[in-house]
Formats: sequence, C-alpha cells, structure tokens
Amino acid sequence: MGTHDMETCFTRQDLELLYEVSTSIHAIKDFDEMLQVVLHKIKQVFRIDGASLALHEPDRKQFYFIQTIEMQRDGGHQDLEKMHFPDHLGVAGWVLQNNQPVLIPDASKDERVFNKFSLSKELPTKSMICVPLRTPKAIIGVLYAINKLEGSFSTKDLRLLEILSATLAMAIEYAKHYGMLKQYANSLEEQNRRLLSELQQRFEVHGLIASSSSMRQLISLMEKVIHVTTTLLIQGETGTGKELIAKMIHYNGPLKDKPFVAENCGALSENLLESELFGHVKGAFTGAISDKKGIFEMADGGTVLLDEIGEMPPAMQVKLLRVLQEGQFRPVGASHYIKVNVRIMACTNRNLEEEMAKGHFRNDLYYRVNVFPLTVPPLRERKEDIPRLAAHFLKEFSNKFSRAVPRLTSAALEAICAYNWPGNVRELQNEMERALTLAGSKKELSEEYLSTKILDSLDNHTTSFNRRGTLRQVTERIEKEMVQEALEKAAGNRSRASDLLGITRQGLLNKIKRYNIKK
Repeated sequence: MGTHDMETCFTRQDLELLYEVSTSIHAIKDFDEMLQVVLHKIKQVFRIDGASLALHEPDRKQFYFIQTIEMQRDGGHQDLEKMHFPDHLGVAGWVLQNNQPVLIPDASKDERVFNKFSLSKELPTKSMICVPLRTPKAIIGVLYAINKLEGSFSTKDLRLLEILSATLAMAIEYAKHYGMLKQYANSLEEQNRRLLSELQQRFEVHGLIASSSSMRQLISLMEKVIHVTTTLLIQGETGTGKELIAKMIHYNGPLKDKPFVAENCGALSENLLESELFGHVKGAFTGAISDKKGIFEMADGGTVLLDEIGEMPPAMQVKLLRVLQEGQFRPVGASHYIKVNVRIMACTNRNLEEEMAKGHFRNDLYYRVNVFPLTVPPLRERKEDIPRLAAHFLKEFSNKFSRAVPRLTSAALEAICAYNWPGNVRELQNEMERALTLAGSKKELSEEYLSTKILDSLDNHTTSFNRRGTLRQVTERIEKEMVQEALEKAAGNRSRASDLLGITRQGLLNKIKRYNIKK
C-alpha cells in the first residue's frame, strides 16, 4: 500500500466523526441553524481555526458567503454576510472552473488565494482546503476549511470534506426548494386570506358571517346567481336571514339600481294580500278611495320578494302563477291588465314538497319558483360562526348605544356556543342586545348577563357529557355520536353529512365503517 493510499485510509474514528457531521445535516430542519451546527462540528472534527461556506449565483456570476464560525467570535458576521465577489476570482473561482477540490498548504505562496479581503483581520489565512458543493445539476457553492491547528492538511482531510460536501450540498438544495415552496405556500395562504377577507367584507353585513363550511357553500351559490336574474327560492328556518340574503343578491346584481319590494304572504288576509301584490282601483271595495299601485307595479324592472310564500292562500297562488307565466296581472276591481318585468325571489320556512303532498301548495307554482334553490343553514348547524356573530352584534349595538365594545368571557362564549338557538341569528342578535343592556358599561360580558334558557342549556350540555372511560373511549363515543347526528340532520345524505362534520366524504365513510353505523 502506497503513501497516498495510507493517507486516505479512513479509521473507525474518522467514520464516526463523518457520521456525526452527516447526522447533524439531516437532524436540524432550520436552515441557518443547520449550517451553524455543521460548520461548528467541521471545525471541531478537523481541528481547524474555522470553516465557511460560499454559495454561487450563476445569474450574477458571483459567490457570496452565507455562514462562518470564526467571524462570529469578533462580531464580524454581519459584514461577512454582505461579502460578494466575482465567480472567476480566488480559490472558489478556480474550484468552480476546474470542478475539483484544492488543498493549499501555504496560502502566502499560492496565487489562487484572493487577497482583496481577509476572512478576519485576526485570522489570516495560512492554509486551506476548498471543495465544491455539487448537486446532480451544478456546483452550487464551495466549502472552506481554514488553518489546520496541528500539522498540515492531509489528503484524507480533503477526501473527508469531499464526502461531507456532497451531503451538505443536497441539504442546501433541498432547503432552497423548501424555502421556495414555503414562500409559495405563504403566498397562496396570504392570497386566500385576502380573497376570504374580500368575500367576507362583501357579504358580512348585519350578521351574515361566512366562516362555517355550510355558509361558505351558500355564498358560493350566491356568487353564481348574483349577476343573473334567475328566479330564486330561499329556504330556511325563521330567523336565519332569508330576506337579508335576498337583499344582498339584489343590491350586488344587475338590478341594484332598480326597486326591491318585499311582502310577507302570511301576514295578510287573502283580499288584503291581493291588493298589496296587484294594487286596486278606486271603488274596488269599501275603503278604496283612490287607485293604489301593488308591489309588482312598483317593482317593475326590479325585484319582488315574496316572503313566506308557503303560507299564501290557494286562490292567490293561481293569480301569482299567471304573473310568473305571462308577466301581467290585473289590479283588484280593474278591467285591464298591467304588464311588468320583475325578478321573483321567494322565501319560505316550510318544506314546500311536503306542502304539495298535503295539497296546500300548487305543483305548477312550486316548479315556477324553485328554479334556483338556496338553503340557509340554521345556527345550530354552523356553531363555529357564533363567536364572530356575537362579536359583530356587540359591536353594532355598542356603536348604537355609544359604548365601548365589551369582550365576551370564555364562560359566556361557552354558554352561547352550547345553546341551540331555535330562533337562529335573530335570537342571537336579540340576546346580545339584551346582555349589553344589562352589562351597562362593563368591559367584559360574563355569563351572568345571559338569559336563563341559555345557562340551563349549558348545564344540560355539561350533564349529558359522559366522561366515563379512557380518553380514547370517550373520544370515540363522542365521534360516533357526532357522525350519527350529522347523518340524521342530512337525512342520510353522506355528502351533506361530511360537510356538516367538516371532513371529506371518504373520511365519513371510514368512520361509518369503523363504528358500524347503519345508515
């Protein structure tokens, strides 16, 4: 075995040291921390004054130092970060051009050493090893080992650094790609946050909050129908904000400069409702002392909202159908027809299909108004919206009463989130106004200012919570109950149930199978 072979023969200690440094490269996720630890270990392993690393910028044809150990001792780290030099100069330039490492035992006698700057005024370069940082595509930089403390650099030192540089180069390359991906992900996140903010600013009026998945789906449908004049059927329980949604669609759409006229079909008798919808002429009935326009005539060119259309008397349904089919109507007591062009929106808290089956609602009218259905979810199915809704109403009423906006305590927040809100958003709005009135100028709104029904609901919720068993058993029990409840609410529709739970459809199917739920 020759002298060269003996110099490059690795001992067990060399391999252990090599393993130690390589492990440091992969063990630390933070890029800056990884470089600092690795270069510090290289300094210890090779018993040298310092180690440094310069990355190559091919577009600018230059190198720049990104990390050193020795410069941190004398406070020169910030200056070194700014050090750039052309990629054809110095030892780094030579390594790049020749694509091979170099060992320089005496820096003072080697013309390749670039003396325009020194790595440290207190640390003149006497000897060095410089190896390329190679990836499969290119040389991305160089790794320096500066000044052997005892003896001289050997061929074995050079070989060890080459092996380390290959691992370090790939780690740097991965970190660069990770940084780009992270930057891209942050950009997407910021863009998504901005778009969501714009969407919420557009629709977050008088309590229409869109954090929950069910409300985001509703807003997505609203977006599709805003810019057209399609007939709408808005369904939902009392207090969910159906009329608000109708107004928002109208005032953001092509008819926003035209009239918006609403009438509650269940609040008036049949004769009065007919007069309100179609108008009447003088003398049509007792009290008709002059002609009166109905809402269809007043809304010509705009939108008519027929609220609670499910409560409309059967005879009126026939007359309304004529308006929808022919675009004309006859005022009460008149002998002439009036032609109008209006967009129809209808709201109902009833199931119109069930009403048809009972004979209370005409099939032909149903299919005329049910062109584009929108369903507003009840508040109990969008509880993640409750905190923001409550904060919105507190701010609204605080401004109205010229008070500072109080903060809901955690106990009060827990209570309103546990309550099922049968009156939906309207009930929450009333509750916040009541609580604010009771709290006066208090900075915090605690549970003592909430209604008894809400506190009782919290007590029942806490009592019904079964904590027996291990954490896993309790968690599985709750999860199974939530899945069963979601399936019941969705009437067995698994896509709808998965939306209510905030999971994928496949995730729901997995849980159904896991808990052997028969649905």
